[in-house]
Amino acid sequence: MNTVKIQFLGASGTVTGSKYYVETPELNLMVDCGMFQGLKELRIKNWDPLPINVTQLDCVLLTHGHLDHTGYLPRLLKEGFKGQILGTSPTLAITSIILKDSAKIHEEEAEKANKEGYSKHDPALPFYTLKEAERTIQLFSSVENNEWVVLSPNVRFRTKYNGHIIGATFIELEIFEKRFVFSGDVGRTEDFLLAPPERPEWADYLFIESTYGNKNHPQEDVEAILAQLVNKTIHQKGNLIIPSFAVERLQSLMYQLWMLYKKNKIPNIPIFVDSPMGNNVLSVFERFPTWHKLSLKEYHSMCDHVNIISSYKETWETIDDPRPKIVIAGSGMVTGGRVLTYLKQLIDVESTIVLLVGYQAEGTRGKQLLEGAHELKLFGKYYPVKAKIEHLESLSAHADQSGLLHWVEALKNVPEKVFLVHGEPTALDTFRSKLVYEHNWQVHIPKLYETIELMV
Repeated sequence: MNTVKIQFLGASGTVTGSKYYVETPELNLMVDCGMFQGLKELRIKNWDPLPINVTQLDCVLLTHGHLDHTGYLPRLLKEGFKGQILGTSPTLAITSIILKDSAKIHEEEAEKANKEGYSKHDPALPFYTLKEAERTIQLFSSVENNEWVVLSPNVRFRTKYNGHIIGATFIELEIFEKRFVFSGDVGRTEDFLLAPPERPEWADYLFIESTYGNKNHPQEDVEAILAQLVNKTIHQKGNLIIPSFAVERLQSLMYQLWMLYKKNKIPNIPIFVDSPMGNNVLSVFERFPTWHKLSLKEYHSMCDHVNIISSYKETWETIDDPRPKIVIAGSGMVTGGRVLTYLKQLIDVESTIVLLVGYQAEGTRGKQLLEGAHELKLFGKYYPVKAKIEHLESLSAHADQSGLLHWVEALKNVPEKVFLVHGEPTALDTFRSKLVYEHNWQVHIPKLYETIELMV
């Protein structure tokens, strides 16, 4: 018998910072390498060195490119990692964009904090630099989806299409013929841009996300709600600001607004997309057409319908533009990015509508707005919230509870153990009860930094 050790270095009892450290008799690997976001007590953990010997880590396997699954990679290099970083081609393309963008934001924030003196640290340092992000990208190596990759005599893995965002997969890792399945983030069966996720057919050990483990997405008429908000914005000569994740959500919103215009449900209102990262992600859609549903013709028509902002100067020109307009800007949980500049200028204006789309994690500004905060802290100062806050939950890129249950129903065996990760405590516990009730499975909710030993 051989011992496999798995340590949960993130996304345990919370939805961010996905990282698993897997020690096998033949090699050591990590599945995902994300950054913590949201609550301050989590964010400060990003600065702690990992409780493992990073120099003995052979490779990192990525499920998809989101920051909470990849954003720690440059720090891993700082701690001595020199191995390969493996993922599908679109995932590595997305990860490159996200890491460079993230590094730029870290550098800008450190510079701003030093200039304006609002950091407790002297000097404030970026979490990592653009140079460090670029060094990380040099370790990327792409894998063909759905093909087994041999890592050592008794360890191999493959990626399987998982919806959620372009390039996203779940990972099947075989260690001495036992199959460990890491769900990554599971997409939805009905998506404007992506095909339904594939489903695992065998899992001896299953590690599954539980973001919406306690609820189903509401049956919202997204078209009708979006059309109503756009028309209201025009009527009150205001601004519709949509904080959006740059990957998938932004492209999905562009697509839906374009379709509403084509169906004559909204007039030709100016739409500004202000997310340098989102623009780069659009090019990934063009490069990997087999990973999404849009034809190249549709893709180009959709892009032609919006105004892509490329400079900070244009951001200010857009804010000063007196016309009613729609602004889609990063980030989705209002944690950083260009949307903060718009909110600083427009959150205290009654004709502003802020539309939150998708999941808002604990401790984020998005969550505060969702819960009715009367003021918002931006760039070290508080601004009164006079804007109308709206929420479209059904635009989430995550499977809901029914979707997650559907995803596991293709399994032909009973897993020896199921581990629930990537969820807030209530979601985790509700989903645990549901799996035990419906399948009578052995389910465990790991704590942060917990290590489990499995005999294979």
